[in-house]
Amino acid sequence: MILTSNLTRFIQRFDWQHIGEQIATTLFQLLLVTVGLLLVDWIGKKIIRHFFKRYKKNKFVEGSASRVETIFTLTLNIFQYTIIFFWVYALLSFMGVPVGTLIAGAGIFSLALGLGAQGFVSDIVTGAFILMEDQINVGDAVKIGEVEGTVSAVGIRTTQVISADGTLNFIPNRNITIVSNKSRHEMRAMVQIPIFPDSPIDQINQIIETVNQTVPAQFPTITQAPTNLGTVPLANGQVVIQVVTFTQPGEQFDVQHKLLSAYLKAIKDAHIELPTIYHTDTK
Repeated sequence: MILTSNLTRFIQRFDWQHIGEQIATTLFQLLLVTVGLLLVDWIGKKIIRHFFKRYKKNKFVEGSASRVETIFTLTLNIFQYTIIFFWVYALLSFMGVPVGTLIAGAGIFSLALGLGAQGFVSDIVTGAFILMEDQINVGDAVKIGEVEGTVSAVGIRTTQVISADGTLNFIPNRNITIVSNKSRHEMRAMVQIPIFPDSPIDQINQIIETVNQTVPAQFPTITQAPTNLGTVPLANGQVVIQVVTFTQPGEQFDVQHKLLSAYLKAIKDAHIELPTIYHTDTK
């Protein structure tokens, strides 16, 4: 009975009507801010997309499209984080948290570092250097660590790479130490044609030379004419004739396969027998 009486007096000490009004006011203010920021987010993204669309149309320079697309995705990323920051700031302010005082204090800085802000800052700094040094752009074929694929977005915190099987990889910028960009320079396509030790090498070389003079004209992506490197023994004991050419970035596999098909067909048409196993290499 005494416990019940004390609990009743404790509850009656609160002005529940006032507390309810404060909660309702806070929720209403937060709702207004949320709607307002969503509206700003929608309008801001439309403006950013419109600006970059006009820029790419009026200021387009060959080779700069991927760079513009990279800056576009980064701008959207920064804008999104800014909206989130103001929403969190408003939420804490409505709850009565002295956000300005906490940010100015050394305590909140130490707490932020303890909660992972140090890694976040490292992501931003690394991402800034990646962009300034033009290491990668949207659309580039890259290898970052164990991940290989096409860059789909570069953000202030993560870089997104789509693998050949469609997997979307999110790589924290601070984990990017070595970037192998396969979209900046000519790529080598090497074709290895297997032969028997007693094959008519001179005749095969003549066939290869004939193909080299006719087939490359069908591939405008070839930047250097195919060169016959001659007969080379492989580690497994197989003998091959190596032909190397260089192509535009990303085109080496297609050119390699079609050149090999042309060589094999021409040799077959000459009624020259070849081993059924062959090896190809690209770099």
